[in-house]
Amino acid sequence: MFKDEILDSVARTANVAQFVSFDPERQQRFAWINGHAPNASFASMESAVSSLLARSPEHSVNVRSFHPASAKSREFVYGLKTDADAASVVRRLGDQGLFTIVNETVDVNDGGVSGVAFADLVEFAPGDSPRCVEKPGTAAFPRQTARRLFATVYGFEPVLPADESLRVEFSLHPIRRGYLGDHTIIWEIEAQDSRPESVQPVWPNHFSRAIGDKAFGLLVAWLNGADVPRTLVVSRRIAPFQFGSSTGSNEPWIRTCPVEQVPGKFTTARGWLDPFRLVQAEDPDGVALASILCQEGVTAQSAGAAMAQAGGGLLVEGVRGGGDAFMIGARGPERLPPEATARVEDAYRRLSSMLGPVRFEWVDDGQTLWIVQLHRGASISVGRTIYPGTAKTFVRFPVTQGLERLRLLITRAQQDSFGIILVGQVGVTSHFGDVLRKAQIPSRIEPSEL
Repeated sequence: MFKDEILDSVARTANVAQFVSFDPERQQRFAWINGHAPNASFASMESAVSSLLARSPEHSVNVRSFHPASAKSREFVYGLKTDADAASVVRRLGDQGLFTIVNETVDVNDGGVSGVAFADLVEFAPGDSPRCVEKPGTAAFPRQTARRLFATVYGFEPVLPADESLRVEFSLHPIRRGYLGDHTIIWEIEAQDSRPESVQPVWPNHFSRAIGDKAFGLLVAWLNGADVPRTLVVSRRIAPFQFGSSTGSNEPWIRTCPVEQVPGKFTTARGWLDPFRLVQAEDPDGVALASILCQEGVTAQSAGAAMAQAGGGLLVEGVRGGGDAFMIGARGPERLPPEATARVEDAYRRLSSMLGPVRFEWVDDGQTLWIVQLHRGASISVGRTIYPGTAKTFVRFPVTQGLERLRLLITRAQQDSFGIILVGQVGVTSHFGDVLRKAQIPSRIEPSEL
């Protein structure tokens, strides 16, 4: 089948990008343009393209070309704004013996995503075409989880064929478009014998970077049944969305959400702050912070962090009351209420059964264990060793000097190849441990100075 014949076939059962196609003699072949009957006949090539331009949300069209003897596409011309320009391209390509398809320009940077759904696997990324699945960095979820994610983030689920044996290339868009004026566009449907296996989500990926590492981890936790405080995500690239459950406190916290995890660097504050001033102050270049989170606070009886260790065991650390001071190294680990520890262990079992080894920050209100950050993967830490390894020398660092001083020392350690000993009462799961693990600096904790 010719490429435009395939589009015509898909359009009979799904929403496709509006298009009109021509043979090399510029005779119309197919036309699916919103507001017109399927394959309506137009008086001229210019009138068909003019109608397509008028119905395109961007008032822009592309021209793609192909030869029936070859499955490979030929020249592709993007973003034409007038019927005269598009008609000129169609004539030029027709003179080369090529068939042409003029379709509405679909902005891949509109905040939506493109990807592929096949069997129980959905892969996708923002700012790209469905061909994104051939590149690294796509997000991947089981089909039902992906549907819930899209419904949460965008307010609608993708309209996909019910037959999961079909491989479907699709894109989702905040602005309705296509022949049916819907949020989902189907680009290709094909039957394939081999079916991919479902996968566990891995991040960072292109989508997690778009909404922010913290927002993505919390969303994954919530989609997998964990209790997450009600969270409003105000992103640079996607319209605001909300998920989670009320903690009953009705108390706002504001949390900056970097593109990728930067432990303890950006602001988390109890109460409301001007988010515009906050972003301008902490990320004036607009590259570090993906979003701002407004999250309902938890009335904490205890709080801390948990992570899978290299040996396979679970390390649970924390303090009674709020956990902010613990995470920034101002308070060392304390004996926790047994009931809180049991809830942490139960949350870990449930999340790891679906996601594999995880690390998370938690707050316990005496009845419910709330997840306030989630990361995937086991830690390399064992006991009081944060990151194993040998070094010619080790530099002792009192934790009372703070995280920012530690970041400076890490830069020197990476240049001069020395290890770091944290001196003081600090948790392996604190942000001190996080930054050393992330930098892969041989390091350990000594409870107090000798």
